[in-house]
Amino acid sequence: MDTHLLQLSAHGLVLRQWTSNDLAVMQELLDDPDVAYRTPLESPFGQTAALRYLHSAEQARRDNIRIHLAITTDGHQALGEILLNRATGSIGYIVGAAHRGQRLAVRALRTMTEFAHAAPALPKVILEIEPDNQPSIAVARSAAFHLSSSAHETVTDKGRTYDLLTWEHNLTAVARG
Repeated sequence: MDTHLLQLSAHGLVLRQWTSNDLAVMQELLDDPDVAYRTPLESPFGQTAALRYLHSAEQARRDNIRIHLAITTDGHQALGEILLNRATGSIGYIVGAAHRGQRLAVRALRTMTEFAHAAPALPKVILEIEPDNQPSIAVARSAAFHLSSSAHETVTDKGRTYDLLTWEHNLTAVARG
């Protein structure tokens, strides 16, 4: 069993692994209409969904596929989540409705991007954002991501078809800048 806990501290945040103590707050944060609309997460996101999600996140970390971290300011109270898919280099984030407007997503994205460039040594990390998701686009821009020239991806999920644009952050551009 993997007992090493990953924790990242930067930009006034502590990003830490989810634990079973977080199930109630995870349910509260992820059972949100905006989250349901923009993500493939179960909806409604109840206690059983939270437990499945926690187990899936733990397994993905053990298998070195994804890292799911709770966004906190104090290392305790989860305010959202940020995740890194090591295989695709993609990052995703969610901030609870009650905690938006505090630049938590920007700070968490900067922290995870720095980690992705350093620890797994990913030369490029990406975000996939719907063209009408202005808050997420603002987060991407604030964290120094730029719109990629790659073609958009069309996705169908939960009976909804939508496009995803790729935003990227390149380590080589940072080194030159």
